[in-house]
Amino acid sequence: MSQTAANPLFSSFDLGGRMLTNRIVMAPMTRGRARNAGLVPTDLHVEYYRQRASAGLILTEATWVSPEGIGFINVPGLFTPEQVAGWRAVTDAVHAAGGTIFAQLAHSGSVSHPDFFSGEQPLAPSAINPRLRSFTAEGFKATVTPRAMSKDDITRTIDAYRAAARNARSAGFDGVEVHAGTFYLLPQFLNSVLNIRDDAYGGSVENRARIVLEIMEALVGDWSPGRVGVKISPTMAMGGFAPTGKTIATYDYLVARLNDLPLSHLQVVQALNDLAGTPVAALQDTIRYFRQRFEGALIANFGFDKASASRAIESGHADLVSFGKAFIGNPDLVKRLREDLPLRESAPETYYQGDARGYTDYPEAARGS
Repeated sequence: MSQTAANPLFSSFDLGGRMLTNRIVMAPMTRGRARNAGLVPTDLHVEYYRQRASAGLILTEATWVSPEGIGFINVPGLFTPEQVAGWRAVTDAVHAAGGTIFAQLAHSGSVSHPDFFSGEQPLAPSAINPRLRSFTAEGFKATVTPRAMSKDDITRTIDAYRAAARNARSAGFDGVEVHAGTFYLLPQFLNSVLNIRDDAYGGSVENRARIVLEIMEALVGDWSPGRVGVKISPTMAMGGFAPTGKTIATYDYLVARLNDLPLSHLQVVQALNDLAGTPVAALQDTIRYFRQRFEGALIANFGFDKASASRAIESGHADLVSFGKAFIGNPDLVKRLREDLPLRESAPETYYQGDARGYTDYPEAARGS
C-alpha cells in the first residue's frame, strides 16, 4: 500500500450519514465578494466554491443570519429570498462537482459599527466595547460601546438563526455550522468580561452558555440528526476580547451539553499563541483537550499542514482537519496534498475585498505535475 493510500487524511468519513470522500475541510473564510446592496451571492461565489468542491466538506464564509448581525462589508446573508436563490446556485454547482457544503451562520454582535445600522449601536450581551475593528464601507473603524440586548432582542436573534437555517435548507445546503468562534456575538455571551448580564443569559456558566444551546437546540429541531455543527475558539484573544478565569469552566459546560445533541460536528480552533501564564494554559493543546470531552465528530482548525493534519487524525485527536489560507491559492488543495505538489502562495491584498483576481483565478496544478 502506498504512503498516500495509507494516509488517513484521504480516507472517507461518515459525517451525520453523509459520506465524505476525504477528511479535508475547507474552513470558513470571509472574502467580501457580495458587492451588491442585497448581499446576494453571485456567479463569482458559484465558481469559487465549485472550484474547491474536492474538499471532503466545504464550510462557507460566515453568513449573516439577519440585518442586525452584519459587521463586515460585502459578506452575503441568508435572510432574504434573493440570498437563498444566490446560494442555491452555489450548492447546485458544488453538488454537481461531487462536493458537500454546509453554511456557516453568524451574527457579529459588538464587533460591528453604527455605519451598518444608520447610526444605531450594534447589539451585544452587555454595553461593553470589545475594542476591536469593524470593516465598513469607509474602511476599518474602531468598535463602539454597543447596546445591551433586551430579552426580546435575544428571542428575535434565536429566531433569526432558526430562520437562516431553514433558508439554508431551502438553498440546498447539506447542513449548517453555527459560528460561535472568534469575536462574534456568541463568544461574546460566553465571555465573563463582555457579558455582565444579571438575567438568565449571564452571571453563571450555565447562563452564559444558554443562548448558544438554545440556538443549537432550535436548529437541531428543524434539521435531521447530523446536519448541525458548531465552531468554537476558546483561546482567542485580541483587543478587549480575551479568555478569563471562567473560560475553561464555561466551555467545559458548553461542550458537555453539546454531547446531548445529535450534532454533525464540533470545529475547534487550536491555540494561536503560547498560553503559559494565562487563565487558559490548560488549553494549549486545544484539540486534544476537547477531543477528551466531545463525543462526536471533531474538526481541528488552524495552522495544520499535511503532516500535522495526518497525525491529528491518525492519533484520534481529530476526525477531520480544516484548512483556510491554503484553499485560497489552491482550489485543488486535495490533489496537491495527495500528490505532494507544491502549494501556490495567495495574495493577502485580495483576501477580504475585490473581484475575480485573487478569488477565482488561481490555476489548478498541471495534469501530471
